[in-house]
Amino acid sequence: MVRMSAEERRESVIRAAIAEFARSGYYGTSTEAIAKRVGVSQPYLFRLFPGKKAIFLAAAERCLRDSRELFEKAAEGLRGEEALHAMAEAYTRLISEEPERVQMQLQTYVTVAAAEAAGDREFGEMVRKGWMDIWDTVHLPLGADIGETTTFLAYGMLINTLAAMGFPPGHRVWDGLYLSARVKQKAEQGTEEQ
Repeated sequence: MVRMSAEERRESVIRAAIAEFARSGYYGTSTEAIAKRVGVSQPYLFRLFPGKKAIFLAAAERCLRDSRELFEKAAEGLRGEEALHAMAEAYTRLISEEPERVQMQLQTYVTVAAAEAAGDREFGEMVRKGWMDIWDTVHLPLGADIGETTTFLAYGMLINTLAAMGFPPGHRVWDGLYLSARVKQKAEQGTEEQ
């Protein structure tokens, strides 16, 4: 059996944390559940991260960074409407294939609100920075047009909400979105890629 490095183990903790926090939120997820999913003890988990808050911050930061990188890659070399549709298709494919990503995003926003209501601004500062990185990443390919950027990200939040509520692909609530932003069934995606 190959032994994992501390960095590889840390990565596995972040992936497990995304899945657990996506399902149960910050307050409903125990570090024990994360440790169990990874296959490590809680004391080992705390050697990698100083506490639950640090684990959540790492998971939230990863989701934001992954979204930014997804948009960056999808829009590479494209501008305007081509970039918009490429980014929309990449994002809807991601949330169809990895629904825990959208759930983690939504849990992140709820946690920011709860933490700030309790006087803790650290969550919010990190999330706002990550969100602004996403804004900047999509802004230039969309022609540096504030209206286009706002509309694109507003559609993204609507997609997050509809997907989180479990509206299936093909449901009429998706009809108002441009085709590239509609969540597709997995079989449909496989056909389109061929």
